[in-house]
Amino acid sequence: MKYFIPLLICLAFLSCKENKPLERQLPPLETSATITTTANAYAEGFSITNNGNHSILEINGPWPDSKDNFKYVLISAEEAAKTTFMRDQYDGIIITPIEKIVVTSTTHIPALELLGVENTLVGFPGTNYVSSTKTRARIDNEAVRELGKNEGLNTEVLLSLQPNVVVAFGVDGKSKSLKTIKNANIPVIYNGDWVEKSPLAKAEWIKFFGALYNKEQEAQTIFKQIETDYLNAKTLALKATNKPTILCGAMYKDTWYLPNGTSAEAIFLKDANTNYLWSETTGKGSLTLNFETVFSKAKDADLWLSPSYYTSLEALEKANAHYTEFIAFKNKKLYSFSNTTGATGGVTYYELGSARPDLVLKDIIKICHPELLTDYTPVFFKPID
Repeated sequence: MKYFIPLLICLAFLSCKENKPLERQLPPLETSATITTTANAYAEGFSITNNGNHSILEINGPWPDSKDNFKYVLISAEEAAKTTFMRDQYDGIIITPIEKIVVTSTTHIPALELLGVENTLVGFPGTNYVSSTKTRARIDNEAVRELGKNEGLNTEVLLSLQPNVVVAFGVDGKSKSLKTIKNANIPVIYNGDWVEKSPLAKAEWIKFFGALYNKEQEAQTIFKQIETDYLNAKTLALKATNKPTILCGAMYKDTWYLPNGTSAEAIFLKDANTNYLWSETTGKGSLTLNFETVFSKAKDADLWLSPSYYTSLEALEKANAHYTEFIAFKNKKLYSFSNTTGATGGVTYYELGSARPDLVLKDIIKICHPELLTDYTPVFFKPID
């Protein structure tokens, strides 16, 4: 679940404005003046309240249909020594800045790197899914320990690492492993970036990590630049003179999964000034349709984006010969992020896409309106041959 939130997440992409490669072979963020941390502009799943000598981090609904709320005290060691809290009113008392952390989703790693605190990461479940060259180097040097699987963490190894906090990817809040960790007095914080409703809302969770490291202003500055680049890309897309029709996804068993029209994936397509054929749909989760319904509506679509995990035309045809009947297939107008991976096979988009929606949007614009970004090289998406 944590790196592959699906098969069914049909899209991903990235940014607008020429940027030049970072250590991740990505365009660097431009620096801007330090600004005061403000209320969230997009994210609904967390809030941070400054109470003078400490802050309160509140997490709201960190998994689908969850009504659970969690509260944590963030406080320095010096202030904690002279402050008393009613511990039963909080889900954890966390000493900041964090010195050792365990995260459980690849989407958490870019925030650590952007804030320059990746050296605090000591453990991760499923290290082969990590694509960042910087963090992979630490994994190879055994500075980051393998912790098994997210749904069944190796608690013995994790507890031996003595992290200050575990940032969990919650599906339903019933993990026995996480309960064991809590019972060992290690705070567990559920991160709900993946259930946010828009690309910029997901990216704004860098402020969550900023609060853990006393880097609130740095996080605000980074997010503000991402937001600016995203909105600039969106404005650029409006200059396009045509709106190509878009098909997404592919069959899994007998069902074709596509993003619904209110999903973050569909928002990317809207902001890229395209005609996503299911843009008018609403609801939670992916659309689930049969082949005939999709074919009747999308057989003449100009472009086919993110056809599930398929990375070649041959693989698509072998899976279902009827795929070859789509005009986009015949014209070889298929693009996927599944064939952009790290050294051990981790899909780069599943790690970085949420943190850098500006780059995602630029990727889509480059595909759909190449005349608008003549010198831009997509970060994630590649044509399927």
